[in-house]
Amino acid sequence: MKFAVLDFETTGNQFEDRIIQVGLVVIDNKIITETYTSFVNPQIEIPAFITELTGISNNMVENAPLINEVITQFQPMLKDCILVAHHAAFDYGLLQKALAEAGYPTFHGKVLDTIDLLRLMYPEMTSLQLSMVSDSLGIHHDKPHQADSDALATANILMQCIERFFNLPLLTVQRISQIFEPMTDDLAWFIHELKAEVELETSLDTNTHKYFRQFALNVNDWSDDSADSNLNQFEPSNLNPSFEHFINEIKHSLNEQFETYKERPAQEQMIHEIYQSFENEQHLMIEASTGTGKSLGYLIPSLYFGLMNHETILVSTNTINLQAQLMERDIPLLHKIFPAHFRAAVLKGRNHYLCLRKFESKINLKDIADTREDRITAGQMLVWLSETNHGDDEEVSFGSKGKEFWMDVASDADSCLNRACPWFKKCFYHRAKYQANQADVVITNHSMIMTDVIAENRLLPSYDHLIIDEAHHFEQVASHHLGSNLTYFSLIKILNWLYKDSKNGLLPHLRFQLEHLEEIDGHLYIGKIDKTLEKLIQIKEEWDILSSMFFDVIMNKRNTSTMEAGQIVLRLKEDQQPESWSSITTTEQNIYLELNEVLKICNELLTILKEYQDEYDFQSLATDLSGAMKDLFQLRDDLRLFVQMNDYNEVYWIEANAHFKHKSIQLKRVPIDVSEILKQNFFEVKNSIIMTSATMSVNETFQYSLEQIGLEDDLKNERLRTVQLPTAFNYREQSLVCIPRDFPAIRGADGDEHFIQSLTNSLIDVAIQTQGRMLVLFTSYRMLKQVHESLKDALKPQGFQIIGQGVDSGNRSKLTRMFQNSDKGILLGASSFWEGVDIPGKVLSCLAIVRLPFQPPNDPVVEAKCDYLKEKKQNPFMKYSVPQAVIRFKQGFGRLIRTEKDKGIVIIYDTRVIHTQYGKHFLYSLPKPKIEHMKSEQMVPRIQEWFLD
Repeated sequence: MKFAVLDFETTGNQFEDRIIQVGLVVIDNKIITETYTSFVNPQIEIPAFITELTGISNNMVENAPLINEVITQFQPMLKDCILVAHHAAFDYGLLQKALAEAGYPTFHGKVLDTIDLLRLMYPEMTSLQLSMVSDSLGIHHDKPHQADSDALATANILMQCIERFFNLPLLTVQRISQIFEPMTDDLAWFIHELKAEVELETSLDTNTHKYFRQFALNVNDWSDDSADSNLNQFEPSNLNPSFEHFINEIKHSLNEQFETYKERPAQEQMIHEIYQSFENEQHLMIEASTGTGKSLGYLIPSLYFGLMNHETILVSTNTINLQAQLMERDIPLLHKIFPAHFRAAVLKGRNHYLCLRKFESKINLKDIADTREDRITAGQMLVWLSETNHGDDEEVSFGSKGKEFWMDVASDADSCLNRACPWFKKCFYHRAKYQANQADVVITNHSMIMTDVIAENRLLPSYDHLIIDEAHHFEQVASHHLGSNLTYFSLIKILNWLYKDSKNGLLPHLRFQLEHLEEIDGHLYIGKIDKTLEKLIQIKEEWDILSSMFFDVIMNKRNTSTMEAGQIVLRLKEDQQPESWSSITTTEQNIYLELNEVLKICNELLTILKEYQDEYDFQSLATDLSGAMKDLFQLRDDLRLFVQMNDYNEVYWIEANAHFKHKSIQLKRVPIDVSEILKQNFFEVKNSIIMTSATMSVNETFQYSLEQIGLEDDLKNERLRTVQLPTAFNYREQSLVCIPRDFPAIRGADGDEHFIQSLTNSLIDVAIQTQGRMLVLFTSYRMLKQVHESLKDALKPQGFQIIGQGVDSGNRSKLTRMFQNSDKGILLGASSFWEGVDIPGKVLSCLAIVRLPFQPPNDPVVEAKCDYLKEKKQNPFMKYSVPQAVIRFKQGFGRLIRTEKDKGIVIIYDTRVIHTQYGKHFLYSLPKPKIEHMKSEQMVPRIQEWFLD
């Protein structure tokens, strides 16, 4: 095959823009045979931001040929070629336009996009940006955003994708080809052509040892894995019986591992505090600021104690990212420095693991939407399946509809055949669970341990010692997990599982099988199935009506609040029901009764399936039908609980999006106070629980955190200790907090025009002084977007890159990378940027906090908690709102200083920190930086002076 790999640089990113450079690379028989490049005179000025992006200036194109002349030069090179580009639609459109304008026939050959090929061949690749892909694949790309370099990089990417295709197991290649039948587009044609070549070249298939049930896998049966073969050979005698001597050995090993190793007094104190708590069977709440080395601070004493006492230690994090960080960074280090062998395992929620039985069924039945997106998703999962050891969805970078595909094939308890499943010994979830049961330390997350509570402790290994990292989130996660969240698609998903159309769904599949079985009186059951299908259609119609009624309620109610991203929220109260609630109750009652009829018939069908399951291989269908029924039962009951609103300890609310109307409906309920549940399931029954975070204290006390979890009495009777470790950095020397005391007050949630203008002007002045290197934290996306636009207009011509969350991308990791790769970057972030973002070094030297991060007072949970405190004759603002905002504020402050070499400025534009009585709680909770307030015009000179010190 012969390829022409094309790239254009243009005066903008629209189809109407002018071409300023062409790059073309011809590949014939897997070898680059020709290249072509030329600047193009666009006959208009090149915008400054394009020059900044590409390095192509007006001077460089002034004497270049016009596009018609360039087309004449490279058009013959396209003959008999397959056209290839990165984001091909853009380049293909420009090519056709240029050919037509030059009087040439348009291109009628086949067109491939390397984006599609990369997604298929490299399913784990997180960024498809050309320069990122080049880095990832080790491809030289010296001039990003110049057409010659881009075209050459794209050509090399194409060749690597083809080579990777040829290296896949033959069975995987054949499976991918089947997915792309019939050949509806050029990508499908290309895959079939490659498959034919692979089959011709493969004389001996060396991958047959990986094949199971006609799929290529990268795992053995989980009980036979070499990683598990030495599980019972551990000998704790390698550990020094003296903890002090053991710690000295660890420090010696660290010294040998790292030339720059320095002892951290706070980390050593943390190690001893945790070991003491384990030994004394006490709970511990310990605040460890950035730079403490918190992960090793709790893993070292936990492992020692667990190994010495033959106890499993559980570590719970708030995020899956931190789980991965512990397993990929900290555990390998501990294996190097620990004097005894130990086993560590990660266990996530079950829906994070692929169900091989469901995936097999989906592929074999071709239950895949006939769209390019779903075909690519199925293809990338086949490639991933031939490589993965864990079957974890975090390993795959799905496209826009990939998560919907995953929901159909994710593991779940209700449809699991367990040992009766033909895939049981390959099952990724049971593999993870098996490894967790054999491990000395299990790394899980807050959601998983709450799911374990709901499942009556059947999911996690038995444990008496628990580390809760990021513990400031624990109460909130517990609250949301012990409630429910019904969406429009919660019911639609189950209905589609039962009946998608006349050929797809559990009931149509069952109907088809019963029609062809003479031994069973199929006609009786076929009649029942047909009746059920009618009921399901009726329930779908009723659900649409009910969802629309909920949407009307939220749109008509006057005290509705609008959250970020257009979400509309309405809290419901039993004694203040909307006028239409009686109609809602009636419609819910109809759905309840109709679901009961469906469940009754499904139960009869399930009985017949179980009776004949061995004879006719009905077991898989019976399990899936049973799972669908359990989901229907749960949804039916959750809907009734929501509509009745009978539980005084719960808060109920509706969320929706005005754009997506009734299909965006979410019906939420959560407990207001979970302290008793947490005590009963954790603090009263576990020997020792360690809660740690960088932000648990407010104004140097743990009172707020203790009250949220209900541990005040434990502190009094010495069942619990609290420790605030000394900070690891010299904040007084490394950070200066500036507060412009005459800055205008903020009016309204999104700020008024005067405030936004003042903020923009100040940020411009500071950015010029710091040369960017600035992170600005907002509490409002709307304000962020307004400021982003103004900063871009003012600073982009000066070479600054303004990066906005929700503007340039919604992906936090991508935005952070963009900022780190920018010379003069200004990153505007909200919500998720207040914590969990690590940007060490000189790339970040200024942090601006626009507003104190109070939760909106009309947020349903905030409002309910405040009502609850009022009933107890307490001040909800000081007891709840302020402490919660302080903890968030401390998290935001922690983004700046990440290492002992970092130095920077924090600007607080919200003058409430100095003008209100409660403001001192925010400043007193910081790790003692230098704090100065001044007039606005004095701020930039002071920043300049401080950086020169």
